[in-house]
Amino acid sequence: MFNGLKSKFYKLLRWSQQYTQTDMVYIAKGGFWLSLGQIISIFASFLLAVAFANLLNPTVYGTYKYILSWIGILGIFSLNGINTAVTQSVARGLENSFYTGFKTKLKWGILGSLGALGLAGYYWWQGNPTLPIPLLISAIFLPLVNASGIYGEFLLGKKLFNFRMKYSTASYLLSVLFLILTVFLTKNLFWLIAVYLISNTLLGYIFYLITQIKFKPNRNDDPQTISYGKHLSLMGVISTVASYIDQILLFTFIGSTQVAIYSFASAVPEKIKEILQNINTLALPKLAAKSREEIKKGLKRKLYQLTILTIAVMAVYFLFAPYIYQIFFPKYLAAVPYSKVLTLIFITYPASFITMVFQAKMMKRELYFLNSVNPIVQIILLLTLTPLFGIWGVVGAIISTKIFSLIFTLFLARKI
Repeated sequence: MFNGLKSKFYKLLRWSQQYTQTDMVYIAKGGFWLSLGQIISIFASFLLAVAFANLLNPTVYGTYKYILSWIGILGIFSLNGINTAVTQSVARGLENSFYTGFKTKLKWGILGSLGALGLAGYYWWQGNPTLPIPLLISAIFLPLVNASGIYGEFLLGKKLFNFRMKYSTASYLLSVLFLILTVFLTKNLFWLIAVYLISNTLLGYIFYLITQIKFKPNRNDDPQTISYGKHLSLMGVISTVASYIDQILLFTFIGSTQVAIYSFASAVPEKIKEILQNINTLALPKLAAKSREEIKKGLKRKLYQLTILTIAVMAVYFLFAPYIYQIFFPKYLAAVPYSKVLTLIFITYPASFITMVFQAKMMKRELYFLNSVNPIVQIILLLTLTPLFGIWGVVGAIISTKIFSLIFTLFLARKI
């Protein structure tokens, strides 16, 4: 009976392909595993957020998020663009990038450790008793925690979505479990940062080794992969800074409590955006194997479909956001107005599909433009508006940048 239902479902998907012009069976198979992983991860994130919101002082939580923002920025030195380059090369059967990518990220990540040491020294010199030790801990673990995640990009390139989901979800669930236990046992910032880094580092490296042993990546090499990854990493420097500078500016100009409020305001929209991003994640291996002519032929239809989906998601969240915060985050009701407005960040989601096309076809010029101009605009707006308007300044800067990004991406899409 199950096989019969499965066969009918696949027939329905194949029938729908004449209208969507998309491999719906591929989307269903890969999307199932990615979506399942996302659902489990979101549930775990939700439990962690509830624990933080109800058990942790907003000042401590805001400082915790501030340190994580610095960890994110220092991750620049681990060459995050290599992740995409590895996915792209593995999709073409050139799997040696699994090894070279890991080694390159590990080596360059040492610079991030030096940066964390510098920050720790600065705050110690300033007489800050809170920040130096967590930053020293970050310096120890930064290179390996960023390098180990390469296993997920390898599995994505191999289209092994089920294994990618199982490994990444198991890693995330365990790290969240350790953090929740830590919050119950202690409210100490030192232990929160230590548990976060130690758990993520060890679990990431374990699954890196499991992937290496189980799937035995071949030694077929593409000499352009690491070079391309470095290009992507350089392109992403300003973008990464723009992604984290909002919380750093809020902490600097207003204080840690406002960082906590903004973090909860942006948390749910960001998680929804991650779910939507699954479609782009699925698309990258497929796009890498297609010609530009094939991609261009169905691009308008894809953008139209993604736009309809985005509008529907925005409407649903806008209606239900107040109830979510009233029930689960009663201490952070002040975050609701900001969160509702932040749903506008979804407007650039259809355009992000175009960015995936640029990455898949190694369109370096367009990627350089996209990953430099947009973040520069955002950083300028954040530096200008945050000191004047606080959280509303951050929200206004982000939404304005998203609108600009949408227009700019569509302009660059003419080159496809």
